[in-house]
Amino acid sequence: MAPPESGDPGNPFQSLLGDLMNMLGSNGPDSWEMTRAFALNVATGGTPEANVEPLHRIQVEQLSRVAELNVVEATGMPLTPDGRRLTCVPVGRGDWTVRALDSWRPVLAEMAKPPAGGPVTHPTGGTTDIDPSDDSSGGMAAMLGQWASAIGPMFFGLQTGSVVGHLSQRTLGQYPLALPWAPSDELLLVTSNITEFAQDWSLPEEEALLWVCARELATNSVLTRPTVRARFEELLHGYAKSQAAVQQDLAGRLRGLTGEDDSTGMGAGMDLESLQGMFGDPEALLGDLLTPESRRTSDQLTALAVVVDAYADHIATVVGTKLVGAHTQLAEAWYRRRTERGKGEEAAGALFGLDLDQAQVDRGRSFVAGVVERAGEDSLGRLWSLARNLPTPAEVDAPGLWLERIDLPEMEPPADS
Repeated sequence: MAPPESGDPGNPFQSLLGDLMNMLGSNGPDSWEMTRAFALNVATGGTPEANVEPLHRIQVEQLSRVAELNVVEATGMPLTPDGRRLTCVPVGRGDWTVRALDSWRPVLAEMAKPPAGGPVTHPTGGTTDIDPSDDSSGGMAAMLGQWASAIGPMFFGLQTGSVVGHLSQRTLGQYPLALPWAPSDELLLVTSNITEFAQDWSLPEEEALLWVCARELATNSVLTRPTVRARFEELLHGYAKSQAAVQQDLAGRLRGLTGEDDSTGMGAGMDLESLQGMFGDPEALLGDLLTPESRRTSDQLTALAVVVDAYADHIATVVGTKLVGAHTQLAEAWYRRRTERGKGEEAAGALFGLDLDQAQVDRGRSFVAGVVERAGEDSLGRLWSLARNLPTPAEVDAPGLWLERIDLPEMEPPADS
């Protein structure tokens, strides 16, 4: 759709919208490159990032091999689907940010995708195709709808860049969120953050590095299993599609402020006071846009993610008990750090539909502890052995039910009559 004219020069608001549409429609910035640049600026504070010290590279190489052998023994699973060895790579915050965005790009792009043509959805659920010549608001209704569709992905990109950039400042490794990454033979460790973590909690830095290696390797061994990865991708893409609809709903809200009549599609006058109120209150602008389906998907994603996190914590504790003198202090420091998440971590979880507050962290830990208590350590491996063994949200709250279900024989499909 061609961008509108700059509008009536006597109407500053309409002129602003028209100028914005001309910029976005002609020589506007590439939204993904803008997201990457903004995220990198947040991650590094806008200053060049120093290379990882050679000593850290040597430490990571040595300690990761020790952790790898023990994680494979504790999980009974290979670290990668094809059994290839992983290389643990120390990186800075900027490098982690760029790689995280690239890995999550398919899902993020789907969230930002505008509706594929068709009429604009009204806040009331109706639709309309507006002819600008019939718009008594002087073309403002059509312009607002176009503006919302064009500017929405840009704002989403800036929000995403901010979230991922801030997340890089606290993540210790590749998996601050239990979400699959693009397949790779490398596993990232943010050594500067690990050093800060050890110093903040008065922990031996080498032991903290070994413990984090074990936890990241355990997480990777789960999230790269084909059945687990497939389930996460199914849920993430389902959630992303529901979030893409927010772009359309936002356009409908803006169009509704023109005083447009639902039956005629004609504007009755611009409600500038309500428009100013919407942009002055972001919560009012974006509130109530989650559908019941997206909430169900979010619940399923959260349940699976907290179990993966709790399982990785458990394996790190098992390995740490053997190899790390300060394993008790490390486990406690990690738990407290996770339950005292900063705004960046909360926002990152919310971006992907994950609720990761303390209650959810404790929920995952209780599930893993309950399974071990009832059926022993070996039973945990059954979580990831088959697609049907992945726990449901209800089972995460009742590990005994999960154990009973996976022991039931699988139902045969009915024979064709």
